[in-house]
Amino acid sequence: MTATIITNDAQSKQNVETVLAFYDEMINKKQAPNAVEKYLTPDYIQHNPIVPTTAKSLGEFFGQVAAARQNLRVVIHRVIASGDYVWAHVNFINIFNDEEDDRGFAGVDIYRFDANGKIAEHWDVLQEVPDPKTAANTNGMF
Repeated sequence: MTATIITNDAQSKQNVETVLAFYDEMINKKQAPNAVEKYLTPDYIQHNPIVPTTAKSLGEFFGQVAAARQNLRVVIHRVIASGDYVWAHVNFINIFNDEEDDRGFAGVDIYRFDANGKIAEHWDVLQEVPDPKTAANTNGMF
């Protein structure tokens, strides 16, 4: 994983650590309700139209996904932070199925933090990771 802190301030560094811990606890350790309580504001704003808004709703949503997907995990490739924002380039594996050969979805998550160091808002874009044999180039997604 590559981490870039655009501004050399302690809050940006802490925000990166929070995002990394949030991914690990919510997705890899499958403890979504605990993770959202610890790292998100209760009135967390979600911009992904398939995921409900509020921290509690996100915890319930990912709790259901984790229960259905034994192989669910996230691999973090890049993280960039500046001020109240953190961007993460990730690979969500087995988020929509539980197949062993799942290549997953490439994602860019954007998090906005509040003054207390909690995640207050989130945007994302997702793209299915194709079979390299059918890709238009050999650059890879990560």
